[in-house]
Amino acid sequence: MTLDKPSFHSSASDTNIAKTKEQKSWMPIVLIGIAIAYLALVQYIPAINVFVQAFSKGVGPFLSNLTRPDFFHAVWLTFLLALISLPLNTVFGLCAAWAIARHKFPGRTIVLSIIDLPFSISPVVAGLMLVLLYGRQGWFGPWLQAHDIKIIFAFPGMLLATAFVSMPFVAREVIPVLEEFGKDEEEAARTLGAKDWQIFWRVTLPSIRWGLLYGLILTNARAMGEFGAVSVVSGNIADQTQSLPLFVEDAYKQYETEAAFSAAVLLALLAVVTLVLKELLERKTRIKDVQ
Repeated sequence: MTLDKPSFHSSASDTNIAKTKEQKSWMPIVLIGIAIAYLALVQYIPAINVFVQAFSKGVGPFLSNLTRPDFFHAVWLTFLLALISLPLNTVFGLCAAWAIARHKFPGRTIVLSIIDLPFSISPVVAGLMLVLLYGRQGWFGPWLQAHDIKIIFAFPGMLLATAFVSMPFVAREVIPVLEEFGKDEEEAARTLGAKDWQIFWRVTLPSIRWGLLYGLILTNARAMGEFGAVSVVSGNIADQTQSLPLFVEDAYKQYETEAAFSAAVLLALLAVVTLVLKELLERKTRIKDVQ
């Protein structure tokens, strides 16, 4: 009898282990199913519906909606906002990243928090702040009116709003790369007589290029797709201050459903291009880390 007890306990232990393994094997499947169901409800089904609605009456009406003058103006304005805000935020992001990663100074944490401010503030609130500063009744309103300078409900206000919401991406992507890269090679180049601009172009920039490109892609995506802040400061005037996201809203409110969904398809395709570029850069970064 004493010899049978260990085998009994051993079989019970094996049974418990098998049950535990079976439960663990089901957990990833359940979690993946929950994640897929959530993404389907929040992203996949709405995205598919945009394409279905855009092509519900055929390709002809879809293409005709893309040839409307107000649509062309919205596309051009969106492209112009991204074209100007992208280099501005690139220069700012590189300067901020260099100062933060290469220097230890009092208030460094506060500067980082200020750079992250657009992540935490609602875009609508950001647009309202611009109105309170540059609007007719704002702090600088009387001076701007006296010099016949129009910021709010004009292109400059839209540019300020776009630049504000897309400001952090370059800096936030470059700072960790600079910190990981260190400054030994830069100091070596300086010792050999290289000037600051030579060090930047030949030593620093090649080392941060993937992080910089990643930040540029995210900045461009945010600039082209921004709605909240731009809607507050633009006035949403067709053929004047209407970007592509604002065109979608205005067309839908005017019961021009096909035109709204056609413009939304274009924005969705831009998002897909952004995701593809983002994935390619991430693969390049992973390959570089492995090497």
